[in-house]
Amino acid sequence: MLKIKQITDAFDMQVFTDTGDYFGDVDEAVITGNKISGWRIKATRSSFLTKILGTAKGVVIPHHLVKAVGDIMIVAKAAVPAYEEEPDNYEE
Repeated sequence: MLKIKQITDAFDMQVFTDTGDYFGDVDEAVITGNKISGWRIKATRSSFLTKILGTAKGVVIPHHLVKAVGDIMIVAKAAVPAYEEEPDNYEE
């Protein structure tokens, strides 16, 4: 039997990547027409997004990158913005 959830149940839901990293919390859904086209994920203090975005408040990920929604939301690792880690020692 298909379980139907209200979209408001997803607000403030924790989001994890499919590799197990805590990604952030759902802030809102982006609706185009009568379909969900994306999700705005806010960066929280201990989230992976905070580490890679710095002062940005979050990201919008396309809905097709959402793998599962239940008690938590699971998104594909492809939803993580690309970034490069800065080396600890700088060579001149």
